[in-house]
Amino acid sequence: MPVTIDDVRAVAGGLPRSYEVIVRDRVKFRVGSIVWVAFNREETEMGFAFPKEEREALVASDPGVFFMPRPSDLRFNWVECHLDRLDEDLMRELVLDAWRMVVPRKLWAHAGGGDGST
Repeated sequence: MPVTIDDVRAVAGGLPRSYEVIVRDRVKFRVGSIVWVAFNREETEMGFAFPKEEREALVASDPGVFFMPRPSDLRFNWVECHLDRLDEDLMRELVLDAWRMVVPRKLWAHAGGGDGST
């Protein structure tokens, strides 16, 4: 069964300091003012925080699932994917890792993140 925005909400919505906003008809999740997960208007694609230096390898590993952000977003730690091509376990891993990038380490360790492994 393909992953949907509601599946992502179930994971992201329960994370400490995370909250959902609507910006220009697009759902985004923030920690403070930092957007760490965002969807296109059709809610079929998800962008998420991801280390710049690792994103080319991620995209190359499965270009049918992952793709580079638009040129104006290349300066950010960001990559994108097709939601319906993710399984639930991979989605959960990507969402948790993206959240970990924007919160203090002690917060995710306290929230059950342990040493950062999923």
